[in-house]
Amino acid sequence: MADFELFEPKNWLELQAFLFKEKDDKIDRFRSPYAYRGVYNAQFGLETSLQRLGRTPSKVEGTMIRNFKKYSPINTLIDDYNNLWNWISLGQHHGLPTRLIDWTHSPNVALHFLTEDMGTYNVDGAIWMVNYVALREHLPEELKTPILSKDIFYFSSMELKQTIGNSLEELYEFSSRNTNTMVFFEPPSLDDRIINQFALFSFMLDPDSSPLEWLKNHPKYLKKVIIPSELKWEIRDKLDQANITERIIYPGLEGISKWLKRWYSDKNNINP
Repeated sequence: MADFELFEPKNWLELQAFLFKEKDDKIDRFRSPYAYRGVYNAQFGLETSLQRLGRTPSKVEGTMIRNFKKYSPINTLIDDYNNLWNWISLGQHHGLPTRLIDWTHSPNVALHFLTEDMGTYNVDGAIWMVNYVALREHLPEELKTPILSKDIFYFSSMELKQTIGNSLEELYEFSSRNTNTMVFFEPPSLDDRIINQFALFSFMLDPDSSPLEWLKNHPKYLKKVIIPSELKWEIRDKLDQANITERIIYPGLEGISKWLKRWYSDKNNINP
C-alpha cells in the first residue's frame, strides 16, 4: 500500500504556498479540488462523532436521528422537513453524533479550527486534505452517472434524497448493494455559521468503517500537513489580521464572546 503525501512547513509562507498551490488548468484559475479539515492534535485521525461514542455506529444511528427529530422544536430552521440529509446535517451542525465529518473549502478556516484553543499550542496540529473531485471515480454508478453528467463535484441534500433515498432503511439498502466509499455533499445553508465556515460534509456508505483506513487504501486522494506547535501562535495572529476569527466563524454573540476572550488573553498565562 502506497503512502499518502505528508508535508511539514517550516514557516507561514511555506504553509500558505502549499495550501493554496492547487490550480485548475482547464480554466486557468486557482480552484482547489481539496476539502480541508483542521485538528489541533496531529495524532487525531478521521473518526466520526458517532464512532467516538464507543458503540457500533449502525446500531445507534437510527435511534439518534429518530430522537433528534422527535425532540427538535417544530420551528426548526430547515428547508425540507421530509429530507433525511437535511436532518443529519442539522444534527451534525448542533453537536449530534452522526456519520458525517466536517470539512471546509477554506484552508484558513481549517487553520482557525486548528488554533482555536490556545491551550493546545504545546502539541503539533494537522490539516487533513481530501481530493473530493478525483474521488468521484470511486462512486457507485448510481451516484457517479448523475454527478458526472452534470459536471458537479459533490451532492446537495436534495440530490442525495433522489439518488440514495430518504430514510436510513433506504441508505442501508443502497450501501448493501454497493462497494463502500466516501461521499461528499454540501449541507443546506441552515444559518450564517455554515455559510461562513464554507462547510462541506463527507460520509462513508458503511458507517462502521474507518474513513481514514479507506483513504489510506486510496492514498492518491489524501494529504496531511503537519503543523509544528511552534508555528501555532504565528498562524493564530495572522489569521486574526485576516479577519478569520470566532466573530466570523460563529456569527452572533457567542462568536463575539469567544473572540474577545481569546483576543485579550495573556499568552504567558495559558495552561496547556
